[in-house]
Amino acid sequence: MKGLEKFEPDTYYHLVNHAVGTENLFRTDENYHYFLRRYAHYIPSVCSTLCYCLMPNHIHFLIKTNSEEALKKHPKFKNDYHKLIMQQISNLLNAYAKAYNKKYERKGALWIDYTKRFKIKSENYLTATINYIHQNPIKHGFTQNLEAWQHSSFHSHTSEKPTLLSRIEVLDWFGGINEYVKFHSQNTAGLRDEWE
Repeated sequence: MKGLEKFEPDTYYHLVNHAVGTENLFRTDENYHYFLRRYAHYIPSVCSTLCYCLMPNHIHFLIKTNSEEALKKHPKFKNDYHKLIMQQISNLLNAYAKAYNKKYERKGALWIDYTKRFKIKSENYLTATINYIHQNPIKHGFTQNLEAWQHSSFHSHTSEKPTLLSRIEVLDWFGGINEYVKFHSQNTAGLRDEWE
């Protein structure tokens, strides 16, 4: 089924999740920072992260699952790569929702029931996905300028600050920082609706 591909080792995926109804996932800058800290706790043990974008009501990540050998060494591995990775994603979302509900004195689900996952099957698709994820705040009207949105990996790729992102892999993919920035500035059209 589209958007529900099973996770396999050593494979790229575009992940998308959304708040339930008209809720917001993030109300303050601290909410965004806290989510990324939780992400750094749960996710690197099962995959590397190429890029991301957090918006008030939904999130996008481009990940590459770890190798078969690395996943088998995970302390929670039980002969099913997909279940292991899904469990770590679920742990992340649940941990964030629990903290969010406590902080804002709310009850009930925060995220929709499943995280969509799209397997990246070509080099062009990978390039388009990185650009799409970074351009998403413009598409949804949260900003008019990609560089003005502080809650994506766009700036992290051009920074020299330490990061958990696969920065070098992404920049090499585009041919360096200048080409990375140039590609994003010249490719603002064709933001595909099918991933929403």
